[in-house]
Amino acid sequence: MSLDQLEKRIESELAYIDFPLRSWMPPPTVDGAYDVVIVGAGQSGLATAHGLMREHVHNILVLDRAKEGSEGVWPHFARMHTLRTHKKASGLDFGNPLLTPQAWYTAQYGESAWEQLQKIPTEVWHAYLQWYRRVLKLPVRNGAEVLSIVPEGAHLRLALAGGSTLLARKVVLATGLVGGGSWYLPEIAKGLPRDCYAHTENEIDFHALAGARIGVLGGGASAFDNAATALEHGARSVDLCIRLPALPRVNPNKWMESHGFLGHYYALSDAARWTFTRQVASMNQPPPQETLWRCTKHANFTLHTGTAWHSVELDSEGMHVQTPQGPMIFDFLIFGTGLVQDLQKRPELAGLAADIATWADRYVPIAGEEDDALARSPYLGAHYEFMERHPGSAPHLRNIHAFNFGATLSQGLSAASISGMKFGLRRLVTGLVGDLFMQDAEWHLQSLRAYALPEIETYRPGLPIDEWEQSGVPTFS
Repeated sequence: MSLDQLEKRIESELAYIDFPLRSWMPPPTVDGAYDVVIVGAGQSGLATAHGLMREHVHNILVLDRAKEGSEGVWPHFARMHTLRTHKKASGLDFGNPLLTPQAWYTAQYGESAWEQLQKIPTEVWHAYLQWYRRVLKLPVRNGAEVLSIVPEGAHLRLALAGGSTLLARKVVLATGLVGGGSWYLPEIAKGLPRDCYAHTENEIDFHALAGARIGVLGGGASAFDNAATALEHGARSVDLCIRLPALPRVNPNKWMESHGFLGHYYALSDAARWTFTRQVASMNQPPPQETLWRCTKHANFTLHTGTAWHSVELDSEGMHVQTPQGPMIFDFLIFGTGLVQDLQKRPELAGLAADIATWADRYVPIAGEEDDALARSPYLGAHYEFMERHPGSAPHLRNIHAFNFGATLSQGLSAASISGMKFGLRRLVTGLVGDLFMQDAEWHLQSLRAYALPEIETYRPGLPIDEWEQSGVPTFS
């Protein structure tokens, strides 16, 4: 089946399951207002839009600050060669096999090519997302950066860069890994000239680093990805330093990939969710095997365990980094130090963050299980909605849904995880549609009372009910 044939089958088969067919949403109470605005046109934002349209919620808009074709992490700082997840992992299809990456890939390259594929290359995944957006005709507006969200009556007003605004009844923050806070940069970097270092999420000119001595701090996959990219662009040497005494070898994310955990973690007690997430964090996810090999095949790569960076001083020789193993000298530093959960650091939430409940507001762990990083996570409802820090003080918050990495403690792997989207997306969409229906319950009641479409048209074929009643024969009561 060719790609053109696949697309025609998708259009046809989506119609097969398009029931009920009746349009059911009321018209906007304010001209130009949307029922749902989704911030972010990466994989989560696109899939949320499709999920809503399947439920006949069409008055929606997806916003992304990037130009078309540059949305999400894949064209930017995702420097891995392939996805981390299994090639069959996808939730964007909502159960439709024709929308899976496998269907799209085999339509272009054949079944044999799919069978030979080990993991999906990042550029292939990005191309799949662009196709998904096109074939489903998703309503995306590019070049639209959200600066703030504030309540306005029954709506939320989104202020965009450039001065324009939008009104929405519901907002979904499909803002990816950093959607719950900001990238973390250690204190030792803050006194350095900005051209001497980068975080792994930054745009980095690796060509300019050819011949340079590069130090990388961090033991996660992104640190190794950046180390490998620097080596492949001709770095003189790359030293990757981790504080742990040994390189982690067990990946807890693989354990989590089950229908039970991915589908029902969110329903666990607060204590159980806290304990599970602390356990996962304590296991320190390693880089994928092939990512480590990508680094170690270079003779000028060195991995240093038990090597935290205590301080950095810059002089004419370079940057002198003090470590427990002695000083090291580099020309450029890359920090693979992850991110921090802190809603105050999200510009679009700056005016709301003080009212949003965090886990620190809702749960007190037992002695010995305290964790400040987890405590800063937003405490979300069952459908990813923000909760009020003080009940009754900010009811508009339940209309903002955080479908991003910040949801991990409350919801488990879902929003920023391909393997978890299959479960999280359905729950999010169910919550959005259910809330919209309940908000409009009175309108629907009046619609029911005004409903007058006859089911009976004729007494028998060829004899309209009106004529039968007028004939004088007894009428039914």
